Order: sequence, then structure tokens, then C-alpha cells
Amino acid sequence: MSRPYDQPMVDIVYYVYHHPLNQDDESIWKCARTALLDAMGCAIETAATSSECRKLLGPVIEGTVVPDGFKVPGTGFQVDPVKGAFDLGVLIRYLDHNDALGGAEWGHPSDNLGAILPVMDWLSRASLSGRRVHDGPPLTMQTLLTALVKAYEIQGCYQMLNAFNAYGIDHVVLVKLASAAVVCWLLGMTEVQAIATLSHVWMDGHPNRVYRSGANTSSRKGWAAGDAARRAVQLALLVQNGQPGSPGALSAKPWGFWERTFGEVGFVLPRPFGSWTVQNVLFKSMPVEGHAISAVEAAVLQAHRFRQRGLSDPLKQIQRIDLRTTAAALLIINKHGPLNNAADRDHCIQYVVALAFLKGDPPEAADYLDKSPWANNEELEALRERIVVQSDPKLTEDYLDLDKKSIGAGMTVHLADGSSLPQIVIQYPVGHARNPQTPAAVQKKFFQNMGLMFSATEIGWILGAVQNPDALISDFIDLLIQHSVKAKW
Repeated sequence: MSRPYDQPMVDIVYYVYHHPLNQDDESIWKCARTALLDAMGCAIETAATSSECRKLLGPVIEGTVVPDGFKVPGTGFQVDPVKGAFDLGVLIRYLDHNDALGGAEWGHPSDNLGAILPVMDWLSRASLSGRRVHDGPPLTMQTLLTALVKAYEIQGCYQMLNAFNAYGIDHVVLVKLASAAVVCWLLGMTEVQAIATLSHVWMDGHPNRVYRSGANTSSRKGWAAGDAARRAVQLALLVQNGQPGSPGALSAKPWGFWERTFGEVGFVLPRPFGSWTVQNVLFKSMPVEGHAISAVEAAVLQAHRFRQRGLSDPLKQIQRIDLRTTAAALLIINKHGPLNNAADRDHCIQYVVALAFLKGDPPEAADYLDKSPWANNEELEALRERIVVQSDPKLTEDYLDLDKKSIGAGMTVHLADGSSLPQIVIQYPVGHARNPQTPAAVQKKFFQNMGLMFSATEIGWILGAVQNPDALISDFIDLLIQHSVKAKW
């Protein structure tokens, strides 16, 4: 008799294949559509503005065109679904502008769309051409939104109480896990095959998060999620073609995943899988590491106060800036010394706070580039050294509280004359589900990003497709391809 698979893998697959989402709860589907549109806007923003990211895209062998392949949004490329997952995952994530979720682990649930959309687009085109008989769910917008909600939920539930970072493992392991589960369902694989695929996820070596830390921070953090999405699709296809799984991938001794990480206690989930994550994700109103967004908002407000007092010279008139924040922010983005590249700068809380104070506005993606006037700005560097960052127990407690999920920061500016600008505390920044300004800000961001490539009429077609539950995914993807870009690529 064969050994049963470890229960966490079984539970994930049961949720994906059997858990009904409330079709009448419009809040779920509104949040899912918003998440989809925000991610696509981020992808188009990256395709339109980042020459560094564009170097990563396209077929492995130049000139290769895949019949029925995934059409990469914002480009002229048509690639296989494995490379497509990498490309779309990179486009969504590269500028650090896509959604985020914090907990004991951190991550970006929209990274999973890097796997979901290429697979659905490829299956749709292959079914229409007759090259493939599709046995899975309908390849429509409603199926896409369902896959989105469930991938978000798997990643989100695992993030809340399981600190993979404590073992040096990067959070994209959860992109691989969630994406693999929903991709198996989309492919029409059996539940046994899906569970086997998840066993391969846990048997994989997982990225070490060193590329997000200190002097080793590099642009790999911009393509790590795409790499995880790529691997999720590849593993699913391998199992679909006959590769068996390993039932004890988590629990086996001495080499199971738990033996090297969480131990016998295994994973801890805060609640049964449902739809909580998509309804509580943080949308980024600025391209800033999520744990710094409240600090940046506070810096902009304090900069306005500073100027309203008739002050104009921060270096002469500011003695110190005290910044209270969460333990997660202190661990991830508290940096001193030289910053070596754009990836290093956008993950430095002192850099983004000093930049926001000097500009009087939040950072933009271009502000992190080596060629940016801010990259080696002496005034910014001097102000950065005057920012004292401390972990605040109450802010950390509220950050981890599943009923609050704040992402707070408090800032006090001490002036050279001995006075101070009173503390500003931001608990729920714009982009947080509890901030009433979030819907308008996310909508504005979407139109700005899509406007980099598309006309108002074309954007209207994209919005219409997302509202149509019966829209074919291949038709939706076609709307995201600006035909004139082919001449640029």
C-alpha cells in the first residue's frame, strides 16, 4: 500500500479543486478584478520604461516563435508557457510596484499571475487551433479570477505565521507553491497529479534571500518571482507527462523539507483557506518596498510642514529624524553605507525617506537608477545619515495582528534650533484596504501605467474584458499587445 502524501499538500489541492467561492459576494470579485488590473498595469509600466528588464524577456534562442504561445504583454514576443511565466512574472514585479502582503513572511501575491496567465493564454490558443484538447476549466475571465483568488489565498495564508526568511529562504517559494497548485487545476490534471506536483515544489532547492540583503542586494530580486512562476509551470508539465511525486517531501527524515526548517510542528495557518488575502492585499501607490510606504507618506507630510515654517535648508536646519517602524522594516530595509545599485536603493528605508523629504513627493522608479541625479546626491546622503530607525513593539504587534494588519510608521523631525515637527503616525497608508483613498489611487495608477502604451479607447476595451466573465483569455491578452511595439523589440 502506497504511503499517503503529507497533509498540507493534500489540503491545498482540495481547496483548489473543491472549495467554492461565493459567486454572489461582489467584494471578492471586485478585489480580484482590481488585483488583475493593477498587476497588468505594473507589467505595462515595466515594459514601457525599463530597458534593464527588457533584456530579460523573449525566447531563450532569439527569433524562436512558439505556435499558440503566450503573447507577452507590452512586447512583440510569443513564447512557450514556461518562458512566458518568467517573462510576465518579471514584468509584474521588476519595478517593485505590484501588490504586497506582510506577515511573519512577506511577499507579493500578484506574482502568481506570472504563471496563471501564460498557461491560460497558451491553452486557449492551442484549443482554438486544434493542436490541443483542453480537459480543464473554461479558459475564461471567470476562471482566471478564480485562479487568482485561490493563488492569492494559498500564498497569503502561508505568509501570515510561517517565517521562511528565518531559514534564509526567499518568499518566492510561496509563489512556486501557490502557482503550481492552480496551474495543475488549469491544465486539467488530476488531484493526485497536483499533489505530486506540490511534492516537487518542496523537493526543489529554494532561493536564498541573500540577494535582498545588505551589500548583496541585486536585480535578481526583480526576477526571482518570475523564476518561481517559471518553475511552477515546468514542474506541473513534468508531472502531467508522467513524473511521480514523493509523498513525504515535507515530513521524511532526515531529508524532508521540515527536517531542515520548521521541524515537527510544520506549517501553521491562521484560518482555513477562503478569500481573505485578495480582500486585504496592499496595493502600492508608489514603487517603494512595502514596509517603507507609511514612512514615505510621513516624510512627504513632514516636508510640507518644514516648508510651511519657512524653512528651506534641511542640512542646516534638521538635526535628526526619528523613525519608528515595524521589526520587519528594520530587518529588511534598514541600511547604512554605500548603496550599489537601483535594487539596493529601493530597499533602503533611509534612502526613500530622505528622497521623499527632499522632493516633497514619493519616489519614482527612475529615482533609483544609477543615472538618477539622486543616486549620488550629497544632500540626500547627508540627510540619510541623520535618520534614526527603530523598531516599535506596538507597530510590530499591529502589523502582525490579523484583525488589524496595519503597516505603520511614526516620524518626528528634530530641528537644529531645538524645536521639532510633531510626530506623524501613518497606520494605514494609501493602498491599504482600510484606507478610503485606496480605490481612487489604484485606479489613477492603472490609467497612468496603461497610458504609457495604450489609448483611452484601448484601455476601455481592457476594462470591458475584465468585467466580462465569459471573455476568452486569449482575447484579453490580445488587448495587452500594442502592435506598434513589434518595431521596437
